Amino acid sequence: MARSLVDLLTTHASHQPDRTAYRFLVTGDCGGEIQEISYGRLAGRARAVAAWLQECGLTGTRAMLLYPPGLEFITGYLGCLSAGVVAVPGVPPQGRAQNHRALTRMRRLIADADAKVILGGREVIDALTGMAEQLPELADITCVATEDIPDGLAASWREPDLTADSVAFLQYTSGSTSAPKGVVVTHGNLLDNERIITERMGHTPDIIEEYGRELIVSWLPMYHDMGLIGPVLNTLYLGVTATLFSPLHFLQRPDRWLEAVSRYRPHSSGGPNFAYELCLKHATPELVDELDLTSWKVAFNGAEPVRPATLRRFTETFAPAGFRREAFYPCYGLAESTVMVTGGRVDTPPSLLRRRGHRTARGRGGRGGGRLRPARPGRDPRDRRPRTSRGTPRGRGRRNLGGRRERRQGLLAQCPRHPRDLPRHPRRPRGPLPAHR
Repeated sequence: MARSLVDLLTTHASHQPDRTAYRFLVTGDCGGEIQEISYGRLAGRARAVAAWLQECGLTGTRAMLLYPPGLEFITGYLGCLSAGVVAVPGVPPQGRAQNHRALTRMRRLIADADAKVILGGREVIDALTGMAEQLPELADITCVATEDIPDGLAASWREPDLTADSVAFLQYTSGSTSAPKGVVVTHGNLLDNERIITERMGHTPDIIEEYGRELIVSWLPMYHDMGLIGPVLNTLYLGVTATLFSPLHFLQRPDRWLEAVSRYRPHSSGGPNFAYELCLKHATPELVDELDLTSWKVAFNGAEPVRPATLRRFTETFAPAGFRREAFYPCYGLAESTVMVTGGRVDTPPSLLRRRGHRTARGRGGRGGGRLRPARPGRDPRDRRPRTSRGTPRGRGRRNLGGRRERRQGLLAQCPRHPRDLPRHPRRPRGPLPAHR
């Protein structure tokens, strides 16, 4: 039984070394430059990075990851896990030398995470070199471009002694409601959340084979929990193929997302509600005529409030291209719970419940007045029983999708600085689930 994603990477590299793990659309266009990395190559690069970290005596310390969108982030992240180094994904500072807010956030992140090394792409490392005046903290931190680490180091890699309670990485909250906080995520947390994502989104062995192992398309930021733990790490967990591209390329031309779904025909792809709105804003009859969205079975929608009107308009607009309302999958997650907390059932349309004091969604054409709730297994979505302050029907306890492993190790500020000293049974966050992450 796998103890970590490192074990799963080793298994995939052994059993299917030539299988494409990740495909990256460099320009965001299906017809543009494409970079691919196989499971065998991915394992080799991760071990080379890990061996470099081990030779530098950094096992057990923290490494900040500052990469532009691309495959190098994935090899750097897995290199940290393979070395027993705690990864700390962050936003690269490119083009932000005069951005006081960005510099302040990075300064706080460096201090809070107590990072000993920064891994990044060449351009990022070069940019950091010129920021010594704005970030004097860099003077005591080693910075390395992982592209410059030779493949030959992989031969000297030593497999780390990882357990379910070993810390995998620090995941910082978005900072939307308070200052960003580091959440300690263990290898056990990761595996358990990947199991939940797999089950809830219907990534069964039969589906994987039906789709030829081409399962996911994503433009989501890899340093963010939704983009990392969902598309990137679930791909590794299952040993399938994902097609990725930059969020900047999506924002420049939202139709690139739909074109990638049409071209690579994945089972699952998604993003926040605004992403679907952007697609609607740029939709044209010509675009719809060129698309084939019939393979898209899970269009997850989370990270911000889910708008009923968006789901209705998106379905109406792209139904001629084969999109089905049943594909929409409203879901909720948060960094403090790794990512996935709850979601609906595959092939079940979202249920819109009446909100007390407002007209029904049907009476207002689905434009508002209701709250979207994912239908839960075994529960009729029309259930209107009174709900407690924690959002569950009276007489029924909260459903914990994660089980024991979904108890986070806690916030970084509450935890000792060395992984072995972390508490084993921290408290879960309590209270009702908010409307957004």
